[in-house]
Amino acid sequence: MRLSNRNSIHSLILVLSLCADCLIALPATAMAYPPSNNTVYSVRSFPATTTTRRDLTRESVSTDVQSDSDWGGIENLIVPQTKSQAEKDAEAKAQQEEETRKQAQEQAARQAQTRATQKEEANRNAERTAITPPASKTGQAVAEYAMQFSGYPYVYGGNQPSGWDCSGFVQYVFAQFGVSLPHQSGSQMSVGSPVASLAEAQPGDILANGSHAAIYIGNGMVMNAMSPSQGTGVAPVSMVMYGSYAIRRVV
Repeated sequence: MRLSNRNSIHSLILVLSLCADCLIALPATAMAYPPSNNTVYSVRSFPATTTTRRDLTRESVSTDVQSDSDWGGIENLIVPQTKSQAEKDAEAKAQQEEETRKQAQEQAARQAQTRATQKEEANRNAERTAITPPASKTGQAVAEYAMQFSGYPYVYGGNQPSGWDCSGFVQYVFAQFGVSLPHQSGSQMSVGSPVASLAEAQPGDILANGSHAAIYIGNGMVMNAMSPSQGTGVAPVSMVMYGSYAIRRVV
């Protein structure tokens, strides 16, 4: 009886061992359970692969998935394509060349405009021929003659209609009436005879000090060459004669 029991136990142990081996040999399978309000479950899937990736440092730009698989939308993920350093360098070079080209065009346009302006100014200067002075040699005639040069250009050191400074203008005007004057405003302070005050000044008198010279035209106004921006024109005595000045009468 005891031998029979022992054989039964041995047979049961053998059966259990065989069952355990079978369970070990079975492949692992993912288990899925239907959703339930009281059940927590998970699903795991392992997509099939046929090749082994060897270069793990290479940048991935795309991947393939099974047509019927669901990866939550990432199966259609588009990976941004980055630019190589050579492409970046080429773009920077092209941009620099474009900027250089635009700068060259702008400079050429400015130079062309400058040449056109200079040509126009030269043409105007060529048209500014000498104006024939009147036969009369009175101070009034000098003043009226001087006013015909309104708008003529100011050029430092000049004494011709193409361009003159303040004393050069006075020198030129009086030269047309046969009067020779120096080309410095300070020197023009001592020509002719003195006039005591502006109240006694007459058209054709010279107003001069160390920095400016002008021709008096009456009513507190003078005709003078003022500056490169203002050119030659009429101005009040108070605006162009600063400090003390001399009034001289030469005709």
